[in-house]
Amino acid sequence: MHWTLLLIAAAFEIVWAAGLKTTEGFTRLWPSVGVGAAMVASMALLAVAARGLPIGTAYAVWTGIGAAGTAIAGIFLFGESAAPARLACIALIVAGVIGLKFLGE
Repeated sequence: MHWTLLLIAAAFEIVWAAGLKTTEGFTRLWPSVGVGAAMVASMALLAVAARGLPIGTAYAVWTGIGAAGTAIAGIFLFGESAAPARLACIALIVAGVIGLKFLGE
């Protein structure tokens, strides 16, 4: 249950982080409201997930999924670079998250 909540929290982190670009510096109302709501949901779910997981593992997994997911979203949504070195670095983040899931508890 805690891992599921953590994964949902990380998904909301990807939404708000990638969504920041659409707010144009918080000058657009509805994208800004959506980003704010996703931030609140992400943090609240992280807090609940952390009740049953080590905080270091929960936070590292949350940020790792958020960082990798946001980088991937940037590639697909905003045409950011998909250079092999960048993809390799994203893969390293994913490998770290998988390692924490299976070895960090």
